[in-house]
Amino acid sequence: MGPLVVAAVMVEDDSLFREWGVRDSKLHRPDERERLAELIKAHSSWKVVIIEPGSIDERKGSTSLNTLEIRAFASLLDELQPRKAYVDACDANERHFKTALTRVMKVRPELVCEHKADLNYPVVSAASIVAKVRRDEEMRRIGDELGDVGSGYSSDPKTRAFLENWIREKGDLPPYTRRSWATAKDMLCSSKTSKLSDWE
Repeated sequence: MGPLVVAAVMVEDDSLFREWGVRDSKLHRPDERERLAELIKAHSSWKVVIIEPGSIDERKGSTSLNTLEIRAFASLLDELQPRKAYVDACDANERHFKTALTRVMKVRPELVCEHKADLNYPVVSAASIVAKVRRDEEMRRIGDELGDVGSGYSSDPKTRAFLENWIREKGDLPPYTRRSWATAKDMLCSSKTSKLSDWE
């Protein structure tokens, strides 16, 4: 549950990021991420795009999640207008991803599109940290409104327990949940099946 957050960071060189030990966001503790995010934002140009759950659900099969991400990447690059851009390819085919991204961008930087770019290039690692910290902020805001929702990821037992309890009590998914999310759909379907079986 929660939004999809995409970020871009632009610098003349990444020496400071290397000096700070910037790595993929998943490899830093939360407090390290927050400290690094402030440093990164203070020493770079940066932008964030937030794609709300409702916008993801509105695809209705006509647009893939990858396409939404590609459009977000394009809008970030169009705003920042770098000469060269390193992008973490979200498509299984790196070449296909690069072609799709180029098609929707207005600017024409030199593009390096690779899987695991957030592990291989400090500037992409920096963007992943900015995005992760912003998403965590959004999840805390949602938690303040709804209760302890956890991280919002399907692998988080706290998030799964929150969803199960909400569905059991309210009979529907909570706000800020992607209805197209397989985990949410499965839980809602299981709940409805259980209620039907109660009447058999």
